[in-house]
Amino acid sequence: MRPYLATSRGVLYSADCLEVLGALRSEIVDCVFADPPFNLGKDYANGFNDKIAASDYFQWAESWIAECSRVLKPGGAFFLYALPELAIRFAQFLGTNLTFRHWIALTMKGTYSRGKKLYPAHYALLYFTKGEPKTFNRVRVPIPACRHCGGEIKDYGGHRNKLNPSGLNLTDFWDDTSPNRHHKYKVRPGVNELKLMIPERAILISTNPGEMVFDPFGGGGSTYQAAEKNDRNWLGVELYDCEQIKNRLIDKFGLFLGEQPRFDLVSLWKSIENQEVQIIQWCQGQN
Repeated sequence: MRPYLATSRGVLYSADCLEVLGALRSEIVDCVFADPPFNLGKDYANGFNDKIAASDYFQWAESWIAECSRVLKPGGAFFLYALPELAIRFAQFLGTNLTFRHWIALTMKGTYSRGKKLYPAHYALLYFTKGEPKTFNRVRVPIPACRHCGGEIKDYGGHRNKLNPSGLNLTDFWDDTSPNRHHKYKVRPGVNELKLMIPERAILISTNPGEMVFDPFGGGGSTYQAAEKNDRNWLGVELYDCEQIKNRLIDKFGLFLGEQPRFDLVSLWKSIENQEVQIIQWCQGQN
């Protein structure tokens, strides 16, 4: 299980997430952020089968959620991004080992009504922790302003001067970000794009600089970019789109392959000796 790429802060593996998770020691990461495939039958143009039997899909989901919960440290945070109909099931799996904190609602823009249902207007970002959170940072957001005139939308009951100059406290309703679109055919073949703001806020809420973030479904690499940007260590897995992630990190940060991670990568694995050999061989191949 050799790394696909490494930076001073993170390491990416091109593999199945269950394979990587099964090889990791327990209680080693501070935050898990997961944006899994939703089993909608999308064409990712990379060979991934996004439409399997519902029973198989939820059995698979329960497996990787359990493994992600296992590698989470006591007090660590687990964020899971999903459609509401999936989030209901995922929450049951998460609740087996973790403590519910929030169902964060993210505005869904540009969608349409479906049959005899209300107009779907949000995605879910589930937030669970392993017991009481060991880290909880208050994230603030800019005071909303009119996009036409630039004026502030609310007067805050005449108490505007008493608001924190850093902005408003983040709530569990995010109406300032646009989640990824679930078209049948992707604009960028093979890449599942998630707006940077979503994993970035999760990371800022639940971790401090130098702590470890794990994302089992790399997709377009948003989580890894957010970790790099905010001085967090990260461990990533992506089965199909690693080249896109590599290009993204190089483009954003001018990163080079083969850097030595600043954290003890070898100590994260169950089989330390075997993993140490794999990492040494990989590093030698980059030089």
